Amino acid sequence: MQHMMAVAVAAAALVVGGGSAAVTKIDLTPPAPVESSNPMVAGASMLAGDSIYANAVSSPIHNTLVAELKAGGVADTLKGGGEYTIFAPTDTAYAALGHDKVTAMLSPQQAAKDARYLVVKGRWDSQALLAKINENGGPVKLRTIGGGTITAMLNGPTNIALIDEKGNVADISIYDIYQKNGVIQVIDKVVLPA
Repeated sequence: MQHMMAVAVAAAALVVGGGSAAVTKIDLTPPAPVESSNPMVAGASMLAGDSIYANAVSSPIHNTLVAELKAGGVADTLKGGGEYTIFAPTDTAYAALGHDKVTAMLSPQQAAKDARYLVVKGRWDSQALLAKINENGGPVKLRTIGGGTITAMLNGPTNIALIDEKGNVADISIYDIYQKNGVIQVIDKVVLPA
């Protein structure tokens, strides 16, 4: 709407000012949206202009993940530059592991290993994952920043599942939450390195 008003004002200025200025091209393309249409996460807005870490902190269902990222020293990586994809288990996914397991996972040494396993370099949105799976003719191994691998594969015609090094399977439950430095893929189970 603002763009169309600007064109109208410019046209009016030509008429009011008189003259014979030739307009060779008028751009009627609407301006790009300020923010992507990211899905909400548990009622919280995920802002495309924020970092992966800032959006994880804003999510009401990723408190354990945020604690693990802090304890593991990965928070700064996800605040900064570069492009990353994080496979982000929910608090419910962590709770399914049991209190003792989660407590152990939040120790700095274990958190460094586990948190780095959830992060892959690059912007792996659903379209990029599907394209790579199709190009490969099946499952694709993604290298994590911790040096492990997560296998992405189709679970049905369009659902993407992840298999960790222990054989645990997680489904992506909320796809393609875009940030200035990558993508969050919310997953329904915790994936762990070998």
